[in-house]
Amino acid sequence: MSGHSKWSSIKHKKGAADAKRGQLFSKLSRAIIVAAKEGGPDPAANLALQNAIEKARSYSMPKDNIERAIAKGAGADGEAANFETVVYEGYGPEGVAVLVEALTDNRNRTASEVRHAFTRYGGNLGTTGAVAWQFDRRGVVLVAGDGADEDELVLVAADAGADDVERDASSFVVTTAPEALTSVREALETGGFAIESVELAMVPKTTVAVADESTARKIVRLVEGLEDTEDVQDVYANFDIPEDVLETVAS
Repeated sequence: MSGHSKWSSIKHKKGAADAKRGQLFSKLSRAIIVAAKEGGPDPAANLALQNAIEKARSYSMPKDNIERAIAKGAGADGEAANFETVVYEGYGPEGVAVLVEALTDNRNRTASEVRHAFTRYGGNLGTTGAVAWQFDRRGVVLVAGDGADEDELVLVAADAGADDVERDASSFVVTTAPEALTSVREALETGGFAIESVELAMVPKTTVAVADESTARKIVRLVEGLEDTEDVQDVYANFDIPEDVLETVAS
């Protein structure tokens, strides 16, 4: 498993047990609101909403919270939120490409906060198109490795339409086309595999190797600093940090 994929696993496990769950649920709700507003409240007919709900469930977001967010996005409460998606691109130490996805009701505020985070943590905010071409939108399912039969997992995932399966000591990462994410997740659950997280992500086409612990720490601080920004939903970067170094700096 690449250092980038390993970071996704670490980030999810931290988020699932984080003291900032209120902030996390707020961000997950915002994604559901926007998806319901733009594509309608029926997950079966709205792929973006389907995926937003999948991600919320993987963080154990209560069903009532999910339903309220859908209703708000659909305007059932008479006040559909005016959020819009904004993407920022930039660079971190060693020229690592950084892609930031935000949902905002105030572009000026969000741009200022994202720029401040880049500057504070040693990065540089770039222009539109600077790094986005280095990433592809993919479905990503994290599967618990304990007790899982790798050969069976690969077979089930492939039959359901998955593109690839990677592993580390504790997890498997199953990647899919965005439209296959739900069917792959359902097939894995039916096959008895324990799902840790399900989400759409921007996966780097190539990665930048970072073996130095000091540099790795700076990159992780930049990513976490951006993620702590209120309007930021997700941060993606194309670093490849060795697992032992990443475990050290992430702790």
